[in-house]
Amino acid sequence: MATHFLSLKDFTKEQILNIVSLGLEIKKNTKNKIFNKELENKTLAMIFEKSSTRTRVSFEVGISQLGGSGLFLSSNDIQISRGEPIKDTARVISSMCDLVMIRTYEQSKLEEFAKYSSVPVINALSDSYHPCQLLADYMTMVEFDKTDNPKVAYVGDGNNMTHSWLLLASKLGFDLNVATPKGYEVDSDVLDMAYSFAKSSGSNIKIFNDPREAVRGVDVVTTDTWVSMGQEEEKQKRINDFAGYLVDDKMMSLAHKDAIFLHCLPAYRGQEVSDEILEKHAKTVFTEAENRLHAQKGLMVWLKNFN
Repeated sequence: MATHFLSLKDFTKEQILNIVSLGLEIKKNTKNKIFNKELENKTLAMIFEKSSTRTRVSFEVGISQLGGSGLFLSSNDIQISRGEPIKDTARVISSMCDLVMIRTYEQSKLEEFAKYSSVPVINALSDSYHPCQLLADYMTMVEFDKTDNPKVAYVGDGNNMTHSWLLLASKLGFDLNVATPKGYEVDSDVLDMAYSFAKSSGSNIKIFNDPREAVRGVDVVTTDTWVSMGQEEEKQKRINDFAGYLVDDKMMSLAHKDAIFLHCLPAYRGQEVSDEILEKHAKTVFTEAENRLHAQKGLMVWLKNFN
């Protein structure tokens, strides 16, 4: 039975750190123009129900640099969109490919696909979790020396990114402050799960409605768009409801003087983050974006070795 990467909840601290370390090693080799073909002749099926810039480029380039090939499949290209059961599609694709990456809406679709897949399935984003992004985020924290008992603040919507930060912090044992407006809180089941993991790891998780309190004294500030794909009709209401949640110079000044800023992108300047902050922290944000490539290469190699 294949081991899948559907959420960080299924992985130990040691496994997460091993994947990140492998990604850092591969990144170093890549910068030195060393391309070890760990996935030579392997094929990655890339199923996109939701479109993306960083996800497609990073996985397609990543599998190529590892010696394999990527097969792009939009939901319109395959029979799922015409009513074929997910379990049938999973059986067929996994019989022809070595890895499957899915970017979709419902986490349940990923889990059903994985149940019937004979090869590893990777969650490249669902409405519940975005674990690949968190591998890249933590890799960035390593590179910018922010992993020695760090305190992180997430400011924004209680969405898939917030859920993934909760799981990463509670698994690895660092402190996390989460600030969301009333009505946009994180899923209570995910929060309970994070609290449970935190008991073993020593992580201290705090929930706020005031973003200024959450950011005060932290080492890392991170946010995400307030209007995710599929929420366009709620745009103006969300902008109104998130008043006061803009990460700008005034808010960042409350964090530690050497704090870094992270954003998974795309960023909507003037909404969740000011143009000044994004430009001031461009080195970390765009290193973070590039690290999607290297972290996912580490993940794919790790899955190949583990399965």
